This record gives sequence, structure tokens and C-alpha cells, in this order.
Amino acid sequence: MEIDSSNQEKSTGSGGGIKAIPRKFKAKVVEIVVKTKKIGQDDPRRVAHSAKVGLALTLVSFLYYFRPLYDGFGQAGMWAILTVVVVFEYTVGGTLSKCINRGFATLLAGALGIAAEYLATLCGENGEPVLLGILVFILATTSTFMRFFPNIKRRYDYGVLIFILTFSLVAVSGYRVNQIIQLAHQRLSTILIGAATCIVISICICPVWAGQDLHNLAATNIEKLASFLEGFGDEFFSFLGDEGSVVASKDDKFFLQGYKSVLNAKATEESLANFAWWEPAHGCFKFHHPWKQYLKTGVLARECACHIEALTSYINSRPQVPSEFYRNIHQPCVKMSLESSKALKDLAGAIKNLTHPCEAETHVKNSKAAANEFKSILENSSLLAIQDDVQEIVPALVVASILINIINCIEKISDSIHELSEKSHFKNANSPEKQQQKQLLHRGIVKPINIDANCNHVAIEIHGKSEDNSSVQATNKGEAVHM
Repeated sequence: MEIDSSNQEKSTGSGGGIKAIPRKFKAKVVEIVVKTKKIGQDDPRRVAHSAKVGLALTLVSFLYYFRPLYDGFGQAGMWAILTVVVVFEYTVGGTLSKCINRGFATLLAGALGIAAEYLATLCGENGEPVLLGILVFILATTSTFMRFFPNIKRRYDYGVLIFILTFSLVAVSGYRVNQIIQLAHQRLSTILIGAATCIVISICICPVWAGQDLHNLAATNIEKLASFLEGFGDEFFSFLGDEGSVVASKDDKFFLQGYKSVLNAKATEESLANFAWWEPAHGCFKFHHPWKQYLKTGVLARECACHIEALTSYINSRPQVPSEFYRNIHQPCVKMSLESSKALKDLAGAIKNLTHPCEAETHVKNSKAAANEFKSILENSSLLAIQDDVQEIVPALVVASILINIINCIEKISDSIHELSEKSHFKNANSPEKQQQKQLLHRGIVKPINIDANCNHVAIEIHGKSEDNSSVQATNKGEAVHM
């Protein structure tokens, strides 16, 4: 009986282990599905890009599937498939960059490879491999060294790499293949077919423009800095008895982390700016759009984010019972933070709406006035009062000093965005209709005084001043507008 019970326990235990395996597998599958769904929801363009790559591969595969096309291109049709896999990028600029680099590099390398093969045949059967080896060495060495040049590395690195590969293949394979010109023609044709397919699909079907992404990224990064400064003033200078401020800070802690992505945006900005340089005019972005200006603005935004990162270490250093000096500097410091936030929000809105920033300078001036107010309070404070509360005052002084540095940095960002708006010919924030309305409101008062019973006519009365500053009054009647 004991033996039977032990055997039963073993069978039960093994059965439980077998049942546990499907549960773990099911949990893993569910986790993968959730992650996949999240990636697609974060940016639906990723799903469209995946479908576009599949469509491009399907189209170029017909070079193999259809006999007439296969008879024309032969085994070289595989290069079209390889080209699609290699050059199809997420953005239009990335795809154009690789397609153009690959096309010109293949054309140039193929021509030089054929010329090298012809020149090598003049040296006889024994001298041909020697000369080909020397030419391959010289061109490969020179091309590889050129990849270290910054401008070539940034825009033409892929093309140089393809040049080395194509020249080596043509020069080496030409030594054993008799019909070298036909081979080069087939490979070049299939590569161009694959590249053209990628370009057409990338531009015509759900295009993802690197320039638009760079433009949105610049505005989003500045908004993140503004969100931090908007909440920092009340977060740091809130007193223990101010319950409303404490509750708000607990609910809005997310603003303390947003600036970190700005610090790590350099590589993304440079990549998008490089791809945007290859893109044709699209949307509001014309040829020769100043993409480099976005990089300059990004550098200044990261400088501001570095100052903000220094502020985060002082958020929890506020005193429980603030002194008189701490209360005196509370208002100007909060004003510096809020006005800086408003300036950044106006600059971000100007980038998003493609308009000239109109209120940023005013907010920068207000923040500078608050900084001067803080300096005057510091100068007028007695040294004895500062010495008594030195442990409490020093963090506040450091925070105020960092805020002043942030104001100077925001002023540079404002100048950079003004320069961007001028080079890009952004529109004015106030339309002509709004400007005319402001002029009417400035000159006088416009108000309706009579509407007839049938709502066919409306009378308005305008009070104002004439050019000689004499009081005038005019009444005008017009047809009512039916909506």
C-alpha cells in the first residue's frame, strides 16, 4: 500500500508539473501580445511601415516569379530583394538617403570595375590578377579612409561602403566571368528597380517625414522643460501649511521626469536632421529648410535641461518652518519659474503652429524683473538674519541662482527660435483680420444699437476720435448675416 501511495504522489506531482508548463507558456504569450499591442498603439505608423516593407518585397519578388522577367534578369533579380531589405527605412529621408547612395555608388563602382577589368586584360594573363589586386587595394584603402571625414560619415557613409563592395565584386568576379558587362548591367538594373520601388512606396503610402518628426520633437522637448518649471516654483517654495500646494505636487509628480528625455535627444535629433536634408519639399517645409537651426535649438534645450537637473536635487530641501527671509524671496523665485515656463510654452507653441513667437520676450523680461527683485531683496537683507538661518537659506540661494541661469538660457533659446522663424518664413501670430479688429478697438468702440424686427438690417454705432482728436460718431446700416 505504501508503494502504491508513493507512486500515486509521483504521478500527481509529475502531472502538476506538466500542467504548469502550459500556464507559463500562456502567460508568456499574453505578455508578448500586450507588448506588441502597446508598441503599435504608441505609434501606429510602425504598423504601416511594416506593411509597406512587405508590399515592396512582394512586388520585387515578381522578378523571380514571372518567367519573362526572370529570363531578362536571371539570378540578378535577387539583388532587387536584397536592396529592399537593406534600404527601406522608417522615414522617407532615411529611405531616400540609402537609395540614392546605393544607386550612385553601384553605378560608379560598376563603371570603375569594368574599366579596371579592361585595363587588367592589357597586362596579359599573368599580370591581370596582380593589377586587379593592386587596384582593389588602392580603392578600398582610399574609400575606407574617406569614411572618417565628418561630412562623408554623416551623409555618404553607406554609399562609400556600397562602392567598396560593388567594385570588389565586379573586379574579382570579372576575372572568372566572360560577360562582365551583362552581369554589371543586370545587377545595376535590379538594384535600381528595388530602390525605385522603395522610394515610391515610402512617399506615396503613409509617408513618415523625418523633417516633421524633428519639428515636433523640438516643440515637445521645450514643452517638457516648461512643464517642469511650471510646477517647480510651487513644489520647492510651498510651505508646510499650504495643503493645496502639497496635494497638487503629489498629483503632478510626472513633470519632474519629463526633462530627462531632453538630455538624451541629441542622437535622435542629429539622425532626423540628416534624413530631413534628403527629403523633398513636403507640407509646410520647403526646399532648403534650415534643419541645422533645430540642432542649435536642441543644444540650448539640453543646456537648459542640465540646469533643471541640478534643480531636482533641491526639491526636498525646503524648510518645515520657513524664516522671514525665505518668505521674502518666495514671490520673486516663484515668478521667475512661472514666467520662464510661460516663455518656453510660447516658444513651443510658435514652433508647433509655425508662427513667430510674440509673447516670449515679454515673459523673459518679466522673469528678469523678478530676478532683479530677488537681487534687491538679497542686497537689502541684513547679514545677521542670513547668518542665523544659513542652513535654510543656502539651498534657496542656490535654487535662485540656477533659475537665473535658466532665464539666460531661455533667452538664447528665444533668439534661436526667432532666427528659425525668420529663416523658415513663419507666419505672424496675428492674422490681418485680428490686426484690423485690434485697430478698430483701439480707435473706438463698435457696438450694435438697433436690429429691425425681421433681422434684415443691423445698425452699428462707432465712437472714436478723428485724426484731429475731435470726437466723432457714425452710424452705419448693413444687411444681417444669416448663419
